[in-house]
This record gives sequence, C-alpha cells and structure tokens, in this order.
Amino acid sequence: MATDLVEVDAEQPQPEAIERAAATVRRGRVVAIPSDALYTLVADPFNLRAVSQVFRAKGREIHRSLPLLVADAMMAEDLASELNNRFYILARRFWPGPLTIIVPASARVPLKVTGNTGRLALRQSRGKIANALIAALNQPLISTSANMSGSPTCRSGIDVFGMMDGRVDLVLDAGACSGEGATTVDITEPYWKLIREGAVAEKEIAEALQAT
Repeated sequence: MATDLVEVDAEQPQPEAIERAAATVRRGRVVAIPSDALYTLVADPFNLRAVSQVFRAKGREIHRSLPLLVADAMMAEDLASELNNRFYILARRFWPGPLTIIVPASARVPLKVTGNTGRLALRQSRGKIANALIAALNQPLISTSANMSGSPTCRSGIDVFGMMDGRVDLVLDAGACSGEGATTVDITEPYWKLIREGAVAEKEIAEALQAT
C-alpha cells in the first residue's frame, strides 16, 4: 500500500483535502492528520476492518482501547451508556481542547474499539482539520497518536510519512504541531483518576471537580 501525502492549511483546510480524507475514511482506511495535540491517526470506529487497520498500522496490542474524537458533548452522549456530572463539568471547562475523558461505552460502540474494556476515551479537538473531517462525515473518528506503538508521537506530516509509509493510506501534512499532547482522565469509577498528564495539568482537573 502506497501512502499519499497531501499538504493542507491547518487554519483554513482546503475543502478538496478534507473530502479526499473523508472518502478515504469511508472506504475503511486510515488517515493521519494534525490536531491540536500532535498528529493523530483517524478512521471509522464503526467499521471493524478500519479498526483492525489502525491496530495493524501502529503495531498496537488489541487489548488497548482506541480514543475517539467527537464534534461536541451531544455526540459524546450517543457514544456513552451514561454520562455523569463530572463529564459535563470537564467538557464545559476544557472542550474543545487537549483533555480526553474516559466514560462507559454504549452498546453502539464496537467492543474492539474499547479494547474489550467497555470504556471509551472521548475528546473534542480544537483542530480545524479534525473538526472539518468530523463534520464532513457526520460521525466520530478514531483518534490515536500517529506513531508506531512505543515510539514518540510524530510532530509533522513528514515525520508521520517517514515512520508510517505503507501503513496508512493518506497523510494530511500541515507542517509542525507544537502541542504537548492530551491529558487523559478516567471518570468511570467513584473517584476520578488521572491516566496521563499532558497539556491540562492534574491540578486544573482537581480544581474543576472539587465540588463533586
């Protein structure tokens, strides 16, 4: 499989580039795009062939879940079996932005996407390209770091192409990303838990949730 590289403007993505990426996702393929938190691989979470392609592209263990990007909290409601007060507090405070929130998955989400855990990591991105692609497809997207498992996340389209040529179908190259990567927090248990700290500090989450 040859990987195509297409240049795109991060702030004003060209419609033809977005449509090309959307068509690739519709075919069950994997696309690398820039986001507000480094480069990410996106694909259709409801297409099990596409889900398998993501695992293969990264060399990722199948028991590890795949995060999803959503357009807003309303789209998140369709993907979760329930959303508690902590979710809405965090989403209002940090979305769109670099905070991934782990919630219980609804039956609509393939178990394979959750790494067979029944839990789902959701985020609303500030990235114009990611949001344009979600809007074009009118659905959430798998969004996992653009790298081989165990390697650093790629900060440019050329880096992604160099590492993942032949593993993904298309790279949208908008130059270098300077984001730190997203913070991940799990709110499925009685006590919330920081899974990974990134651009949002643990202290900020604690302050937002202190009344709950």
